[in-house]
Amino acid sequence: MSTLVLASQSPARLATLRSAGVEPVVIVSGVDESVLDGLPPAELALGLARLKCDAVASRPEAAEQGGADALVLGCDSVLEIDGAALGKPDDADDATRRWAQMRGRSGVLHTGHCLRALDTDEEVSETASTVVHFADVSDEEVAAYVATGEPLWVAGAFTLDGLGGAFVTGIEGDPHNVVGVSLPLLRLLVARLGRSWTGLWAAR
Repeated sequence: MSTLVLASQSPARLATLRSAGVEPVVIVSGVDESVLDGLPPAELALGLARLKCDAVASRPEAAEQGGADALVLGCDSVLEIDGAALGKPDDADDATRRWAQMRGRSGVLHTGHCLRALDTDEEVSETASTVVHFADVSDEEVAAYVATGEPLWVAGAFTLDGLGGAFVTGIEGDPHNVVGVSLPLLRLLVARLGRSWTGLWAAR
């Protein structure tokens, strides 16, 4: 059995993992995400996931809290619209502008996943992509949604598992990926490192 160390402060990722039977140790990476500015959306998501994973895996507390054979997971999500990568909005005005661009259209939510085994230092990584179809919401709905503050804290300025769920008319791909971590992809990455996904269920 191994323990999963989650290199993310995202409550949605933590809740998704917990609902899948995994109780991770959370260590926030604190990396400067601006260092990878200018990359294509899918590459940016993967690059940021690697930055977060590597930053946490190099800290003593990763092994201290997760154990010497812990698996460290870094994830990062960006929404691609018109070829541009959209992370968390800068402020309420930015979130409002994004929804004016997104509504009635479709985007691709990319989540980079990077997983490292502390005992072998072996690392595997991959990006999962899910198409998201947005409702043609009104100006009033956008204003009310932005006023809640929810879109200011999430990539793409929307959630699937929160207040924003009513503004998503459909998806093509893994819904967990839109929330922030693709469980099917993570299972495959765990297997590539020679570990058992079901072994993580009882890690703690």
